[in-house]
Formats: sequence, structure tokens, C-alpha cells
Amino acid sequence: MAKIVAVCTSAGKGQRKKNVGQAMLLVDHGFEGDAHAGPWHRQVSLLAMESIQKMKDAGLDVGPGDFAENLTTEGIDLPSLPIGTKLRIGNSALGEVTQIGKECHTPCAIFYQAGDCVMPKEGIFIRVLSGGAVRVGDVLVVVGAV
Repeated sequence: MAKIVAVCTSAGKGQRKKNVGQAMLLVDHGFEGDAHAGPWHRQVSLLAMESIQKMKDAGLDVGPGDFAENLTTEGIDLPSLPIGTKLRIGNSALGEVTQIGKECHTPCAIFYQAGDCVMPKEGIFIRVLSGGAVRVGDVLVVVGAV
């Protein structure tokens, strides 16, 4: 069963996010108070703990939020989800996968430390279809696949 390991936000762009434990997802916006939220296709970013573990295995001291992801997950192969897949997050939130990976125009601090970064290849992005509170420990369920 897939679950949420961390709920992360940041006040500014271009910085690591902090695990706040819980936050409110707003329809067609993202997490309330997060710098990357807004009316666009990358409202919420997700990265698996399994991906973060690859960087830890490479010798980096990293954890949830260090790749600027909003939701750190466990138990789901995020990059294998097709665009258009719908995900139930917690009790009431629903998101739709809009992008797999991303192009990093400027290498981040993690890239400079390790020579590689997992977010551009293994992170995914969703837009929020229905909002609600999201907490660490919530279940993440694929409810509709393309």
C-alpha cells in the first residue's frame, strides 16, 4: 500500500522544502502557502522515498523535501504512472498526473554534490482536482489510469 511519508512546503522558490506534517490542498492551486502553487500544470510535486534512497546510497545526507518535492511517497512507482492517472491522496484530495520528470535549466545543489539528481527523472507533478487536508501517513491510491 502506498503512503505519504512527508508533506513539504516552502515559502520561496529554489529552496528545499520542509516537512510540515500536514497541509491543505486547494483545487487548481496546490498546497496552501507553498511557493510553487498556482494555476498551472505543476501544482504539486511528488517523489518516492525509494528514489531518495538512491541518493542516500550514493553517500548524500538527504531526506524528504530536499529535492523540493511537496509529497514524499513510499510504495508506489511514480514515474511509471501515465499522464492523466488520477490519485486519491488521503480522505478527500484528488490529483491528476500532468508531467513525469522535468528539465532542470540550472543544476541544483544536489546535482553539484552528487553529480546527479533523481527529481528530473523520477519526480512527477499533478494538478489538484479536489482539495482537502493531506497528512503524513495518509494513503495514496491510483483511482483512475489512462
